[in-house]
Amino acid sequence: MGLLDGRVVIVTGAGRGLGREHALELARHGATVVVNDLNVSLRGDAEDPGASPAEEVVELINEMGGTAMTNGDSVTDWDAMERLVRSTVERFGDLHAVVNNAGFLRDRMLTSMSEADFDSVINVHLKGTFNLVRHACGYWREQGKAGMKVTGRIVSTTSGAGLWGNVGQANYAPAKAAIAMLSVVTALEMERYGVTSNCLSPIAATRMLASIGMDVENPGWDRLDPANASPVVAWLCSEEAGWVTGQIFRVDGNTVMNVQGYSIGATYESKSGEAVTVEELTTGMRKMFGSFPQGLIIR
Repeated sequence: MGLLDGRVVIVTGAGRGLGREHALELARHGATVVVNDLNVSLRGDAEDPGASPAEEVVELINEMGGTAMTNGDSVTDWDAMERLVRSTVERFGDLHAVVNNAGFLRDRMLTSMSEADFDSVINVHLKGTFNLVRHACGYWREQGKAGMKVTGRIVSTTSGAGLWGNVGQANYAPAKAAIAMLSVVTALEMERYGVTSNCLSPIAATRMLASIGMDVENPGWDRLDPANASPVVAWLCSEEAGWVTGQIFRVDGNTVMNVQGYSIGATYESKSGEAVTVEELTTGMRKMFGSFPQGLIIR
């Protein structure tokens, strides 16, 4: 038997790149996969409606003997994501996991970024993730309250930009940072219902990374192959993973790393035992960080 036999998974942004590899890996292990993809360009513009990458993924899954269907709704549409959850349950009898991967880039330096550049990226990454998570969790909560066994799994996608920042991504980086925290909050709230929530930060040569200068390294096994992260997704969607929640995993080639959250670093305590004063902060800051004549960037 496969690790995911009998499990039904929705994967957003599953027509290309990471989402495509996730969908195929899930199917290889027995999952029924709903392949959601809006078929847009890297910047979120509509592409040729006659060429559907989602349909190609479904065909590949069918060829390997699996079960899949396409969905072309936008993750930014609240009602559409509710319908997606409902229609998945109606067609396949249940929903066991969602993988949030949809997104696009509109990179600009901060002083050149428009309101539309900012809003559109926040909308697809952060709101899009929230919409599907919210409706999936609503379904699982109802199941739990009805006395049904729930093994819900959520895997969302963050990035190095969201964890450590990146020049030219004042829209994308905050969205990805917020997704990581949304994942943690979801884990805390949904644990009582048997639902886990984890976040993945993959290093992969997708259209997005190619746009910032990262591409395939060598022939043969490639450290930047998007498929390298997909086994982690498949395992996190399984019943086996019920004890892992609220975590962020960085996948780099053949290495899986657990990313720790914010931690307390250097400290300074006022001499008076009361509130720190402005006058003592020049000395206090230098004691905390040492000399920094060129300025200090905390990473």
